[in-house]
Amino acid sequence: MAEKFLLVDDDAAVLSGYRRILGREFQMETALGGEQALQLVTENGPYAVVVSDMRMPGMDGIELLSRIKTLAPNTIRVMLTGNADMDTAIDAINEGAIFRFLTKPCSKEMMAKALTAALVQYRLVTAESNLLEQTLSGGIQVLTEVLSLVNPTAFSRAERACRYMHHVVTRMRLGNPWRYEVAAMMSQLGCVTLPPETIEAVYSGEKLSASEQSLYDAHPDIAAGLLSKIPRLEPIAWMIEHQNRPVPEGSDPDMADVHMGAGMLRLVLAYEELIHKGTSRTEAVHLLTMRNKGFSREFFDALITLDPNAEEGEIQNCRIELLSPGMIIQGEIRSGDGALVVSKGQEVTTPLILKLKNLRARRVIAGEATVSLPATALSFVKGAS
Repeated sequence: MAEKFLLVDDDAAVLSGYRRILGREFQMETALGGEQALQLVTENGPYAVVVSDMRMPGMDGIELLSRIKTLAPNTIRVMLTGNADMDTAIDAINEGAIFRFLTKPCSKEMMAKALTAALVQYRLVTAESNLLEQTLSGGIQVLTEVLSLVNPTAFSRAERACRYMHHVVTRMRLGNPWRYEVAAMMSQLGCVTLPPETIEAVYSGEKLSASEQSLYDAHPDIAAGLLSKIPRLEPIAWMIEHQNRPVPEGSDPDMADVHMGAGMLRLVLAYEELIHKGTSRTEAVHLLTMRNKGFSREFFDALITLDPNAEEGEIQNCRIELLSPGMIIQGEIRSGDGALVVSKGQEVTTPLILKLKNLRARRVIAGEATVSLPATALSFVKGAS
């Protein structure tokens, strides 16, 4: 499918003219003003290139392209204006990460040349993003499988947190949602260094010894240290490192989404803990809202709509050899000596099936598991870029 271009102006005649002279070379769509453009980007995207007029009522081109940068980071942004002063150009480039700055009147040849260059840049960016997605997806999958096999209780908590985060960022329509979801999924990675019984004690509310508590408190730093060594995961590592501590105030706009992500991760994990202890979802959200009055109201509005059991299908017993990926374990699986093998709420994966089949063949576990099949399956790294 050919890449799409979006032209934005407050003058319908200008838009009609550009469509007429460029429509044969490029797949054009138009938007009459910033609000309509944002709606199209959200509902009809992705667009390879967005060209926006600078001077528009309500929302100018700088604000529009800045918001598009957040919603669709791979989209290449071009500014078109009759105001050629240097300050406007500098603001547009700094605020909206503009690829090209064109002045009116802009000839067909100049516009076509700029759109072609922008399309080449878009293809380079998306090729890099696709490679990054595949690399990150594989690496994260390996880490999650290791956590699920080594410490099923920690993995189960991380998986639930990831589902909750997926719901929230989807409702909030945040840019780069995969970052927040991966942060939730990797939030318990540092627990691989802890004995499973320590994690079970934490989640069951038992008091730890001073040495055990110290080791447990260090798990976010351990996870952050591991992930920070992977290129492009540094922001996620920072979120995880700050999951249990106040996020420092900062004026750096480039860190705003990372700071927000750390706060969201802390609150999603707190919500998961309250639900795990039997608190109703309404009361859980109320408690978190009262304790965090300065946090985003939009986040809590999204959280209140989250039903932790919404994805559960009919619960049934299933023979180990008939398990399939995507099922959710609805009852703990323990060995004959009482050691936890799989925690309740954990999603069944191919490596987990192999592990359970091996344990069953050695008669370490029973032959059945209590499971449910969700209506939807969450792929937390889909769309990583």
